[in-house]
Amino acid sequence: MSKVWSCNEWDPLEEVIVGNPLNARFPYADLSTQVAEYPDRALADIPRGAFPQQIIDETEEDLNDFVRALESNGVTVKRPDTWPHEKKFSTINWESEGYYNYCPRDIMMVIGDQIIETPNVIRSRSQETYSYRSLLMDYMRSGAKWYSAPKPMLLDSLFEGFDPDKPSPRNDEPAFDAANVLRFGEDLIYLVSATGNETGGHWLQSILGDKFRVHFMKDVYYGSHIDSTFVALRPGLILANPSRINDTTLPEILKQWKVIYSPPMENQDRYSADYLSKSIGSEWIEMNAFSISPDLVVVDRDQTALIKLLESEGVGVVPLKLRHSRMLGGGFHCVTLDIRRKGKMERYFDL
Repeated sequence: MSKVWSCNEWDPLEEVIVGNPLNARFPYADLSTQVAEYPDRALADIPRGAFPQQIIDETEEDLNDFVRALESNGVTVKRPDTWPHEKKFSTINWESEGYYNYCPRDIMMVIGDQIIETPNVIRSRSQETYSYRSLLMDYMRSGAKWYSAPKPMLLDSLFEGFDPDKPSPRNDEPAFDAANVLRFGEDLIYLVSATGNETGGHWLQSILGDKFRVHFMKDVYYGSHIDSTFVALRPGLILANPSRINDTTLPEILKQWKVIYSPPMENQDRYSADYLSKSIGSEWIEMNAFSISPDLVVVDRDQTALIKLLESEGVGVVPLKLRHSRMLGGGFHCVTLDIRRKGKMERYFDL
């Protein structure tokens, strides 16, 4: 029986991969990184090199606390191999260095018993899934279906001429991060943004087939991934980011559910200007909650108003901290890849 089965963001969790910050580096300063992470900066102004060791050490401490909390709730936790991200690699068209394996959510997605490696936009991520190879082999041997999207060439032309206010790779080839997609059983919302072009969504629809429906969210938010804009909590309930979404711009299918809007993020004054100048994530990364079940989510412990809002909806909270979620650009949902959840593949929307 396959160890892999996950259909949505909320069913009771049984097994998960949690990322690893060791040897993490800023993504290599090239056109792909500029579009995806720093569209308002010149290449010369993009941070470079390894993240400070203190940030890596404190992040690993926080992830270990997260792992213990998951295991105390009966969840099996796997971690990727540590990888030499400082090593250079190349194609015939470009050279790069690695990034990190902190956010497995960005590079792989699970749809039922299928694991799909996505055609990531940032060149530094091109070899990132290799640090998960032993896990992927184990899942394949258990009966999971393992696919990799067409490997993108990531030529300079894919990134040239972008609008800094609406950055997105051109539609020359499929290019998207897995975290551009939010799963609702047989329906998936696909964010067209700096980390995903429309062609990538069309490829995903073609590989999944007619049983699934990929819904495009366009001209709403271009910053990066979808999971600091929406958190799908349970059937009929979704948390939304009020700085990006309102009742007018809400995707049509979500108008069938109750939408609650997050309060402003708290405790943001703890960051220095220098820290923020290098940070990959916005303040809303601390809205990035992760569901253990429909009734229990892991939430940033500083977000007291958000915690009260969730509890008022009958959602229990495990309050934890990722001290450097902004610097590294990943909250609790980002640093996970749910491998197995109880439940079945369903359709939750009438269209």
